[in-house]
Amino acid sequence: MTVLAVTGSTGRVGGQVARRLGPAVGRLVVRDAARAPRIDGDPEVVEASYGDRAAALRALEGVDVLFMVSAAESPVRRDEHRTFIEAAAEAGVGQIVYTSFAGAAPDAIFTLGRDHHDAEQAIRASGMSWTLLRDNFYSDFFPLFADEEGVVRGPAGDGVVAAVARADVADAAVAVLQDPARHVGEVCTLTGPEAFSVRQACDRMTTALGRPFSYVEETVEEAYASRRRWSTEPWQLDAWVSTYLAIGSGQLAAVSPDVERLTGHAPRTLEQAFS
Repeated sequence: MTVLAVTGSTGRVGGQVARRLGPAVGRLVVRDAARAPRIDGDPEVVEASYGDRAAALRALEGVDVLFMVSAAESPVRRDEHRTFIEAAAEAGVGQIVYTSFAGAAPDAIFTLGRDHHDAEQAIRASGMSWTLLRDNFYSDFFPLFADEEGVVRGPAGDGVVAAVARADVADAAVAVLQDPARHVGEVCTLTGPEAFSVRQACDRMTTALGRPFSYVEETVEEAYASRRRWSTEPWQLDAWVSTYLAIGSGQLAAVSPDVERLTGHAPRTLEQAFS
C-alpha cells in the first residue's frame, strides 16, 4: 500500500484535496492537530511545522508520496521549505508533489515567486521524484484586493493575468495524486480559461457579486505608501506591490491547457470561482 501524506489540510487547497481523496490519504501533516479536518478513512494526524527538521522527519517516516502545499508567506519561507524538503528526502519519501507558482524564477517580478523557484531547486536536487503544480494567481482572491469601498489600487496598468480558481488547483492536485507515478517529472501550469486585467476583473466582480468594485491605478511609490498602514515589513510590502507589477508585465497572461488535461473539465471562469 502506498502511503500518501497531505500537508496544508487546514487550508482551502489542501483541505479540498484531503477531503476529495478521503481513504487514499494515509497521513495528515499539520502544525496543530486540533485543527486537522475529519475526513473519510480517518487518516493518521501528525504534527510538524516546515521549519522543524526533527518533527518533519518523524512525520514523514514511511511516506511514499507527499503533497506539499507551499508554506505561509514569511521572510523565512525559503528556509522552511528547504528544511522540510530535505527532511522528506532523508525520511525516504519517494515522490513529492509541490504547489509552486506559474512565474517561478530566480528573478520573478512577483517576489514570492523567487521563493517558489528556490523550493523547486531544492526538490530537483533532493533525489526524490517530483511533480510541480505551478499555480497562477488565484482568481477567487481578487475581491480581497479591494478596500472597504470596493476599490482595488495598484500599479498593474492594462496587463492581464490568467488567474486560476483554487478549486481547479485542488482538482488538478487530486488528479495527480490519484496516479502519481504517471506524472513524475511533470511541470504543470495551472491557469484559468482566459486572461483579464484588474480593471476588467473589477467590472466582472461588480456584476457577479452584486456590489461595486473599481480599479485605481497607482505608481509604484504610491502603492508602497498606501500599504504602509497595514505593514512596514519590506518583504511584505514588496510582495503586495509586486503582485500588481507581475500582472502589469504580462508575464502571467499565458493560458495553459493543463487544468483540463489533468482534470477532464474546463477551468473555472472568474465568475465561477466565486460560486
